[in-house]
Amino acid sequence: MTFTSANGVSIPALGFGTFRVPGPDAERMVSHVLASGYRHIDTAQIYGNEADVGEGIRRSGVARSDIFLTTKVWVENYRHDAFLASVDESLGKLKTDYVDLLLLHWPNEAVPLAEQIGALNEVAKAGKVRHIGVSNFNTDLMRQAVALSSQPIVTNQVEYHPYIDQTPVLRAAKQLDMSVTAYYAMADGKVFDDAVLTAIAARHGKSVAQVVLRWIVQQGVIALSKTVSENRAKENAAVFDFELSPEEMAAIHALARPDGRIVSPEGLAPVWDRVA
Repeated sequence: MTFTSANGVSIPALGFGTFRVPGPDAERMVSHVLASGYRHIDTAQIYGNEADVGEGIRRSGVARSDIFLTTKVWVENYRHDAFLASVDESLGKLKTDYVDLLLLHWPNEAVPLAEQIGALNEVAKAGKVRHIGVSNFNTDLMRQAVALSSQPIVTNQVEYHPYIDQTPVLRAAKQLDMSVTAYYAMADGKVFDDAVLTAIAARHGKSVAQVVLRWIVQQGVIALSKTVSENRAKENAAVFDFELSPEEMAAIHALARPDGRIVSPEGLAPVWDRVA
């Protein structure tokens, strides 16, 4: 397994995401992917499958200490007391006494960011969380979070695929010694019909999904893959035995377009950074 390092933390560069993976499938797939070599699992309170993820981890037979487990606090739980209670609830569902990474799931202006970051730090200092981070933050919020935190903010998990230019976030993360974690890598399935990606995949004897995941990890970004197919999960893991050329990387970057963002829920999304 290849790792991405930021702020002294090593995170497996390829993770298994469980967004929109219903309970029985989450348990089955988490158990399977861990048994087959994955070591990074991503879930969230709002996904409603933390208990199934926890059972999948237990069933896998893989030692908890060998797994990098991420969950996210939902925006309704950002007030201090609710935050602490929700983390305890998540740990109970996940059948563990700590998570490796805890993220703020989306910005929430109704609760001061200082209170949110303070609660993150508190659960980290209590040993319930090894590392802390954010998700769906723009560059201004990233800088604010880092300034407010006594603990390192190790990642910003954002939508990232060939149709969105995340240069501002990637640049800010590098300046702040943070990693970036990419979700929605397949752009809700849009990548599979893309002629550029199909041609690159054919040249390497790989699938389009493998090419997209390789494009992400080759930038030093952490990629989350998601599937309910054991065979597809095995295929998605095989992205460290080939390399895209500079020309191929550039061709994929060139697919980005101004309207490429897919996930931007009203009431949650911040003002996104403009690409220069």
